[in-house]
Amino acid sequence: MQPGNDTQISEFLLLGLSEEPELQPLIFGLFLSMYLVTVCGNLLIILAVSSDSHLHTPMYFFLANLSFVDICFTSTTIPKMLWNMQVQSKVITYEGCLCQIYFFVLFAGLDIFLLTVMAYDRFVAICHPLHYMVIMNPQLCRMLVLMSWITSILNSLLESLLVLWLSFCTEVEIPHFFCELNQMIHLACSDTFLNNMVMYFVAMLLAGGPFIGILYTYSKIVSSIRGISSAQGKYKAFSTCASHLSVVSLFYCTGLGVYLSSAAPQTSHASAVASVMYTVVTPMLNPFIYSLRNKDIKGALLRFSGMAALKGSIVLG
Repeated sequence: MQPGNDTQISEFLLLGLSEEPELQPLIFGLFLSMYLVTVCGNLLIILAVSSDSHLHTPMYFFLANLSFVDICFTSTTIPKMLWNMQVQSKVITYEGCLCQIYFFVLFAGLDIFLLTVMAYDRFVAICHPLHYMVIMNPQLCRMLVLMSWITSILNSLLESLLVLWLSFCTEVEIPHFFCELNQMIHLACSDTFLNNMVMYFVAMLLAGGPFIGILYTYSKIVSSIRGISSAQGKYKAFSTCASHLSVVSLFYCTGLGVYLSSAAPQTSHASAVASVMYTVVTPMLNPFIYSLRNKDIKGALLRFSGMAALKGSIVLG
């Protein structure tokens, strides 16, 4: 097999969510608002965790990393979409498309691995509370995050390099608002057997494997919670997992919805709309899910805003 883009295609056309001109201002305003909320919300989580010593624990260390990844994940696709709508263009260069694929796969993988690591953290906290700080020591936490990055980088490199081997004919319209890997493989006019095999194998291994791990940890957590005698103790133990369980359910359910909607070629537009859920809505909701039910985060945010207001008054004074 020879690498290549035999017809020297230098750009693709992103058709977006809708081609109706009257809907463009509404879509632009909606996505700009969601992007700003996503960035600001996750940035506040990062600032709260880093500025408050009470939150320098493994659970919040992983949460801050997840917030950073969510900002990067959304920034991979939405700014380009907003820019194209602003300048009334649908063009994305071949190189830009490859970059989107690389970073999208990278940060999607990191999301999955960090959610799995956070499930393990909750498992240790509830099932082995007396040994929690010994098991979840800073070295192990950093190693888990580092391994997540290394695995995601290698996976995204593999997927991106395989796209380089594909040849594209005259069909350069992508029925999506970003260069989604599956859509790019469908556009290719060369043999895509290897790409499809690798894509589905990696999906089963790197998405299905962690999902089974999360299910296993929560089965152990439920068994441990059932063994707690007091109702208050059960509620306290479950409340520490509720936020994480909500985020995992939201991420995997929306991802499964995208997979099912993209199974039929004629529903590519439905796949693009479904993709909004896990590329934009889920990262936007994560800070709210983790902060609304979490007294520690709410307290840290209040203290951080109070410190910021005090510094501002000192500067103005």
